[in-house]
Amino acid sequence: MEPGKIADVYPLTSYYFGSKDPKKEKDEFLSDRILRMKSNFMRDGLRRCVEGIILVEQFKHPHVLVLQVRNSFFKLPGGRLRPGETGLKRKLSSKLSPDTVDPEKEWQVEECVGMWWRTGYDTIMLPYCPSHAKMPKECLKIFLVKHSASQTLKVPKNMKLLAVPLFQLHDNAKTYGPIISSIPELLSRFSLNFICN
Repeated sequence: MEPGKIADVYPLTSYYFGSKDPKKEKDEFLSDRILRMKSNFMRDGLRRCVEGIILVEQFKHPHVLVLQVRNSFFKLPGGRLRPGETGLKRKLSSKLSPDTVDPEKEWQVEECVGMWWRTGYDTIMLPYCPSHAKMPKECLKIFLVKHSASQTLKVPKNMKLLAVPLFQLHDNAKTYGPIISSIPELLSRFSLNFICN
């Protein structure tokens, strides 16, 4: 472990929350998503996705900001990169920032803390790429995101932004899925620095 890995955590109360126009869901059914993934893979190759871990403090405990979609599943802010695109900032802004904000100034993307792979078109992602997977279909990189001490976050009206405590995520894949429930382990090499207003 590298010494000095510190993640600053600001209080949830230092942020301002609002809403913006809903984001259109691309797929209503899983079968539609699979067809779209196949088509995109044939056109663009490997699907590259990025998501961000945003930490906040509430009740003297670290929390992670997660999006709840359709009251049924949870995901980290982020999404699929366009061909040739390299960063997470545009995706964070599309999910969490007012429409007038410059993504380059709003977000500071820190290091990659995890990678997950999809070897087929099904819904299962793995925290490694198996040696037999010659043509994986998707790679998801998860980054720690540093943000300012005070920020306005605007969420699409068809999503909810929740601050979920780390202890609730740990070993809770049934509720949050395997990726989000692995966040406490991914962050275990960091010292959390709680910053008071």
